[in-house]
This record gives sequence, structure tokens and C-alpha cells, in this order.
Amino acid sequence: MHRGKKIARRRLLFLFLLLVFTLPGLAPAMDQPVLSKGQTVYVPVYSNVYSGPRAKEFQLAAMVSIRNTDPKESIKIVRADYYDNEGKLVERYFPGGKSLAPLASTHIYIKEYDEKGGPGANFIITWQAKGQVNEPVIEALMLGLKGGQGISFLCPAKVIDTKD
Repeated sequence: MHRGKKIARRRLLFLFLLLVFTLPGLAPAMDQPVLSKGQTVYVPVYSNVYSGPRAKEFQLAAMVSIRNTDPKESIKIVRADYYDNEGKLVERYFPGGKSLAPLASTHIYIKEYDEKGGPGANFIITWQAKGQVNEPVIEALMLGLKGGQGISFLCPAKVIDTKD
């Protein structure tokens, strides 16, 4: 009986040490900051969505948020171009560029009844920095309210080019 407890303790100690030394290596890569000198990102934006058996159109407002997550360095928004459902340029934002101080943010607002973009609208946003900085958070928030009902959802940016 005494020998059985000793074996059980050794097994428990082995499992504990195994966990202590392997779990840190299994931590998600998202915990490590992604550093870059610049990127071009694609951001989906929905001016409307369809619902119900008759595919009734539900208008949405959209806000594209650009947040500099670097606590020490500024970034510059070089380009923020709005494209419609057919891939045609609708509007250019920040034509001379826009600088974002450390931890600063900016946004672009598309009104709820602005149908220029259509359901397949998107932004192509290019940012750059003088050196390696934390990747900014760039996402679109869509929001619509109608008859006491509401819908909201986020679409994160997708990196399509990197400047290192």
C-alpha cells in the first residue's frame, strides 16, 4: 500500500513538471505583438444586409476605426480608399495622409442611408511608420436600428501587403 502511494506521487510530480514546462510553449502566438513598418489592409464594410424570405434590405451605418496600439511611436495613414460593390473607387479619405500619435485613434463614418458602397463595399487602408511598431487595430463596426430592432457586428481588417 505504501509503495502504491509513492508511485502515485511520482506520477503526479511528473505530470506537474510536464505541465509547467510545456504549457508556456503552447501559449497562442497572439500574445506576441506583431511588429511592422507598414501594411495595406482590406476592410469589409456592409452598407446593408438582407433578411427574411423576401430578402428585405436592412440599412446599416458603418464606422471604420483605426487605432494606433504602439505606446511610443506614431503611425501615418497614407491611404484610406472606399470602394463599392463593383470594386470602383467611391471616395478617398485623408488625401494628404493622417498622423496618429501613440495610442491615438481615428475613424471614418458612413451614414446609415448612404448606399454608394452597397453590400460588398470595402476599404483599402495603407499605414506606415518610421520603424517597427505594434500593428494598429483596424476594424469596421456596422450598426442598424429599425422598429425597435437592432443589428451590429464587427469586421476585422485583413492584411494584404506588408512593408518590413
